[in-house]
Amino acid sequence: MFTGLVQAIGSIESLSDGQVRIRYLSGDSEAISRDLAVGDSIAVDGVCLTVATILARGFVADVSPETLARSTLDRLRPTARSVNLEGSLRVGSKLGGHFVTGHVDGIGCLQESVLTDNSWEMTFTAPPSLEQQWFDRIARYLVAKGSIAVNGISLTVAACDEAGRWFKVAVIPHTYAETNLHELQPGSWVNLEGDILGKYVERFLRYGQTGAGSDGFPGESVTPAFLAEHGYL
Repeated sequence: MFTGLVQAIGSIESLSDGQVRIRYLSGDSEAISRDLAVGDSIAVDGVCLTVATILARGFVADVSPETLARSTLDRLRPTARSVNLEGSLRVGSKLGGHFVTGHVDGIGCLQESVLTDNSWEMTFTAPPSLEQQWFDRIARYLVAKGSIAVNGISLTVAACDEAGRWFKVAVIPHTYAETNLHELQPGSWVNLEGDILGKYVERFLRYGQTGAGSDGFPGESVTPAFLAEHGYL
């Protein structure tokens, strides 16, 4: 589990044979490395990976075929762009972002980035070749003022259209400068993860509509009316 607050920036030195080699570049890499151990989880551009080897200035992590299929990791040339890094959430640590699992739902791309008086307004949409993936895995979790992780960064959806074809976030200068968001150009691909709370609500609503499943889900059906009655809507 992660918070979506990036701690350091790294670069992909190599990706082969089911492993990725990461080198620390900047940020508070000490916060990650001082208690990092083999077997620990670490978020690389929002992708939860397992550390296989500790290096002097980085680490090697295992990467599964499913992870590569769902994320941008195998689409980034080594050293072509930096990656955001965050160590896993410790019990008792501050939760300044939102609960991020590191299980990427799919890929989006930057449509435009506009500098305003106090933020960068960045709009994301589906890459031309991945529209179906976007609507199957991402659009359903886009909610205005809801949370979303972009390359592992906890952000708030400032606006989105009703069909979920695009969404906009307002990025403060600190976040823009201290993450790899400032490196993105229109068309750049990013990893996206919807809010896990929304996924559970969706699951409960599905039970409410279809009745008990094969596992015998007990209790009262969870419907929009039920949630409103109990103060959730």
